[in-house]
Amino acid sequence: MPEGSDLKLRGRVAVVDDDAMFRESLGLNLGESGFEVMEFNGGRPFLDWLGAGNGVDAILLDWRMPGMDGLAVLRSLRERGVRVPVIFLTALSDDIYEEAALRFGAVDFIEKSRSLAIILQRLRLITDGAKPNATGAAAPGAGPTLKRGKLELKTDIARAFYDNKPVDLTVTEFNIVCALAAAIDADVSYRQIYDLARGADFVAGQGEEGYRVNVRSFIKRIRQKFRTVHPEFNGIANYPGFGYRWVDPE
Repeated sequence: MPEGSDLKLRGRVAVVDDDAMFRESLGLNLGESGFEVMEFNGGRPFLDWLGAGNGVDAILLDWRMPGMDGLAVLRSLRERGVRVPVIFLTALSDDIYEEAALRFGAVDFIEKSRSLAIILQRLRLITDGAKPNATGAAAPGAGPTLKRGKLELKTDIARAFYDNKPVDLTVTEFNIVCALAAAIDADVSYRQIYDLARGADFVAGQGEEGYRVNVRSFIKRIRQKFRTVHPEFNGIANYPGFGYRWVDPE
């Protein structure tokens, strides 16, 4: 944060990126938005810094870095037992990279071309939601909530619960579930779901409607996560040619 600022400290964030111009620009903007920022030009110096007993509340991590790429850094963090939320910032847009990052425990995946406002929004949700209770996890039932049957969504901290069990959704996945749950007896189109993840009018995939493949991937991952806590989960129904709908269990 700027010296002498009256801004409330939102959290301590590490920016790990070998692109000095991008790193410094992002760090400056985050500082002006209330975050204390620690900058690193690569994964190895960041891991050494952590190993010296330092810590942060969230990590913004570049995917492609010389010597040690972002995925290797993330794997090393998890092997060390570090569970700090990690957001990948990258120029890559292929789904295979996103799936790899999420598979190894990243909480979100944002392209560098997105606006600073998007990065700040997701970072705020993650740092605000990273404040555990005495059991080490955010508890259902407190704060603004959206409820649909067994589903409970804590919209202030972007946390989902199903049958009173936490569902480990990324911020993007949480936003998709919110849109589905809020649409009472209505479908949410493929395009609407994709816009939640990538922004209005963002184009991806092959052909004019190639984004539908990306949406199916999002929904597949979301269903898998709900089935991890409730094997018989079938709360998301597909309406071919249009989109998806949240279905309350009978």
